[in-house]
Amino acid sequence: DVQLQASGGGLVQAGGSLRLSCAASGFTFDDYAINWFRQAPGKEREGISCIKGSDNEIYYSDSVKGRFTISSDNAKNTVYLQMNNLIPEDTAVYYCAADSSPLACKVIRHSSSVHVQDYWGQGTLVTVSS
Repeated sequence: DVQLQASGGGLVQAGGSLRLSCAASGFTFDDYAINWFRQAPGKEREGISCIKGSDNEIYYSDSVKGRFTISSDNAKNTVYLQMNNLIPEDTAVYYCAADSSPLACKVIRHSSSVHVQDYWGQGTLVTVSS
């Protein structure tokens, strides 16, 4: 069975840090880009980061660039999202997803990317208090 298991969310004060993990199983990890999306209350799901190991391509949305870092441990089939300098606006449910498209890290910047992911993990809630 294909599984993407997101974990690491929690409650943190503004300025704090969290590290999210996305553990993948049931598919060939190297053949997919792994994306992070988030959905805040009352808002659409947005793509915030992508990593494609086949060519080391990485993408960050403007809203997280310089504060979040995505990385991959291929030996563990796990992608991490290190989130620093968190602000209340980062409060959201965070999802990881897998996309087999070679253009995955370009497609994610468009809102339609939520419709083309091959697999989704369950969400993990991040709450940033002011």
